[in-house]
Amino acid sequence: MSDIQPRESRHVANGLSHRVLEWAPPDERGAPIVCAHGFLDHAWSFHFLAQHLARAGHRVLAFDWRGHGDTEWIGRGGYYHFEDYLLDLVELAPQLTDGAPHHWLGHSMGGTASAMFASTRPAGLLTLTLCEGLGPPAIALEAAPDRIAGWLSSVARVRAATPRPMRDLDEAAKRLLTQNADLDPAHARFLAEKSTRPVEGGLAWRFDPMHRTSSPRVFRPESFRALLARIDVPVLVVSTEHGFRTADHAERVAAIARAHEIELPGVGHNMHWRGAAALADAVLAHTRRAASGSPA
Repeated sequence: MSDIQPRESRHVANGLSHRVLEWAPPDERGAPIVCAHGFLDHAWSFHFLAQHLARAGHRVLAFDWRGHGDTEWIGRGGYYHFEDYLLDLVELAPQLTDGAPHHWLGHSMGGTASAMFASTRPAGLLTLTLCEGLGPPAIALEAAPDRIAGWLSSVARVRAATPRPMRDLDEAAKRLLTQNADLDPAHARFLAEKSTRPVEGGLAWRFDPMHRTSSPRVFRPESFRALLARIDVPVLVVSTEHGFRTADHAERVAAIARAHEIELPGVGHNMHWRGAAALADAVLAHTRRAASGSPA
């Protein structure tokens, strides 16, 4: 069976042109599912997951966050503050869904931003799936001066850096496999093709190098839990046995009124790469529970 290939479109949101991919189902039977990728990732990384969701009757949409994939970079003098992602979604989300009821899935950083958006702009949202997307570890308030100092230094370092391109796709795929040892080599090659752009002397990752800087934010779990408590749709929390889990993970899940948590074994943090079929089954079961009115 051949893959369902996505249609690509562009949408201006918050002044930036965003790349959007849409996988159309052979027979549309359910509400669309919007997917938000994680840090240094891109919309194409949902291609494997989208095959399962689209064949189950859902239109699947995925977009590149600002400075990722083929979405515009912010340009000279700008920076990627986390709340900017929410400003982008205020204008982008209605264009993706046309205001119709929809499901939303966020992975890692994309899950954190999606949770914040769902708690403050929930219009049309039916369900939310957070794939290891419950925020970063807590940072002590006393660390604020060091965070600011580290951020300033990292920005200066990135601005002064000399690009060191990768030789070819083989090198890019090898780097992906180094960090994801169990990833299918064919998938690694596919992701390498979609993750890189040609530059003088070889290839570079598509994301803006400014994303390599450290954040000046002092993340406080208390404020994030307050946002989680405002989400009033069923939320599927997907964890993995060797993935990312904060010390206060249980408290964050407990803050969500209608949470249902599962663990996918053997897939690692990038579950949408290595465990697409299992993740799709979990998401589809989640949407069916919500449609039937069953508790989250």
